Amino acid sequence: MIALDKTREEDLDNRHRPSVAAGVTARSVTIAVVLAVLAGVWVRQSEIAALTTQVTESVPAIPGLTALILMIAANALLRASKLRVKPLNTPEVLTIFFFVCISSTVMGTGVTQFLFALLTAPYYILTNHTIGEHLPLWLVPHDREVIRWLYEGSPNGKVPWNLWIVPMSVWLGFFVAVWSALYCLCHLFFRIWSRDEKLSFPLVAVVTEMAENRQGDKPFFRNKVMWLGFSISAAYNLINILHSFVPAAPQLKQLLVVHDYVALGPPWSALSDVSFQIRPELIGLGFLVQTDLSFSIWATFLLLRLASVVGVAFNMPVVPGGSEPFPYAQEQGLGGYLLIAIALGLKSRAALWQGLKSAVTRKGGEPRWPYVGLALGVGGSLAIMSAAGMSMWVAAIYLGVVLAVALVYARIRAEAGVPLNWLFPFGLQKDAILFTFGGPALAGSSASTLPVLTAFSFMSRGYFPEVSGYQIEAMETGRRFGETQRKLAMTMLLALVVGVVVGWYFHLTAFSQVGALHKTGSMWGGGMAEHDYSQTTSGTLRSPGRIDATIIGACFAGLFTLLRQWIVGFPMHPLGYVMACSYGDLLWGPFFIVWLAKSMIIRAGGLVLYRRAVPFFLGFALGHFAVAGVLWGIVGACFGDAVHGYQVWFG
Repeated sequence: MIALDKTREEDLDNRHRPSVAAGVTARSVTIAVVLAVLAGVWVRQSEIAALTTQVTESVPAIPGLTALILMIAANALLRASKLRVKPLNTPEVLTIFFFVCISSTVMGTGVTQFLFALLTAPYYILTNHTIGEHLPLWLVPHDREVIRWLYEGSPNGKVPWNLWIVPMSVWLGFFVAVWSALYCLCHLFFRIWSRDEKLSFPLVAVVTEMAENRQGDKPFFRNKVMWLGFSISAAYNLINILHSFVPAAPQLKQLLVVHDYVALGPPWSALSDVSFQIRPELIGLGFLVQTDLSFSIWATFLLLRLASVVGVAFNMPVVPGGSEPFPYAQEQGLGGYLLIAIALGLKSRAALWQGLKSAVTRKGGEPRWPYVGLALGVGGSLAIMSAAGMSMWVAAIYLGVVLAVALVYARIRAEAGVPLNWLFPFGLQKDAILFTFGGPALAGSSASTLPVLTAFSFMSRGYFPEVSGYQIEAMETGRRFGETQRKLAMTMLLALVVGVVVGWYFHLTAFSQVGALHKTGSMWGGGMAEHDYSQTTSGTLRSPGRIDATIIGACFAGLFTLLRQWIVGFPMHPLGYVMACSYGDLLWGPFFIVWLAKSMIIRAGGLVLYRRAVPFFLGFALGHFAVAGVLWGIVGACFGDAVHGYQVWFG
């Protein structure tokens, strides 16, 4: 079955040979900027004002997918009309898609709003009024009245831009520095993953087939099998939408939880909260994932939950500050992530070293800009964190862990394409420093280290690492269509800048007009910000138990990596292991369905039947995105409370 999956990957790669059509053109960039600004309006209405569907949380981001559909429809209309306007070519359409995905992801609640919560909590939420003194004025205004206006609305509904322009400019510079470092790091590995390993980049394959209106030998949007899958998931969502308006109408479950059906006593009570998620997007796009990786996800999750039963049976002590009781899955996930990042570096060390020598000597045609960009990005990021008050050694470790986790996330998207942003150990990039060194040691290096580290912890929460996935996929798109990688990098950097500027503008204006407390009584991420800052004053100590779990996770990931090299067909995949450790409760149910369906299809009809089934599953995912994401997201933006009867989460 694994061999058949690899054949599928090779077919997708061979069907897209470089062409002379450019994706980065004046009109594609102009259209992308306009659509990104409109996406900002959408985000403002749905995620800030109405607090309904989080359209930036999905993979791909709902605004980006909407832009893709709009461009496909516009091309169809232009071809059918007699206008002398040349339709967009496929690379242009995909450039617009990735531009809007990156910009809208950055401006969403999981990045910008969580950053605002971290910056403002010391001046509004926290009772300890001394923490804010450690944050410099150029990082956030210290005027508590101005901060109060964000939460409660300003008297005249206007933003005091004179107080926000400097922090906004500094954070824009920081985003550019971190983004550049991450993009250049991914680019160095991308050439190896794409050229030598020939990874499949499933999301790139899917959106390319949509943009070209081709699925194998048939037009994508005329494939009846695709529309069958689309109809089923669309009907599933429409039934639940109808129920939200008419409670007497039937309702279909979104998840099944063990404790709703059976009461379990100790030690099996550890399984009471196990949930089986109904996630059409994970089932649909997950069908492209290799069967061994799908198996690893659900098998790892169940093994971890059985370990929790053992923990209850033997009264395993709870680690203070741990993400969850024994076996501390997320800590294991972090260890696995770091080991995989090291393994990726060791595996590619010869090619990376040869590339560096070629770039320095100018022999071999190796470009210098990725190495220069990586150095400047890392240096700029460390300089800003250090200037803000964080000890340089703490900043270096934190940035290193953040980049390592993002690199592995990019690898997951390139190899597996799992459409979920929560594929990393949530918040542990920062927490790992606390439970490894202890709060007193960090505070001893500098009184402002802990508060400033907390202010920058948005990089380890929310969905900031997701940007690396779009980066690596945009690179593959450029490779397949012969786009200049340097030009593509600058275009995607512009997408980030647009996202930051638009995100800050709409958050500040919306909060000044209605206040962050107007719907739920808190700013999104405020509770997490309060928890994170409490760690700076509680004297958080080293946690040997969490360190042990991190080491165990690294050992398991390393063991699975070696066994896959030594034993042909070894079923456990290290990437599946770390994904299950991070957020297995979201993944295991859909990927059990995917693994079972795919195994049965391949056993019954081999590669031929598998390829015939692919359009059905792609349509199944697309129907969910179209109805639950695009349609329901627009309804939420326009009518607000109407969507609260049917909450759809893509994360």
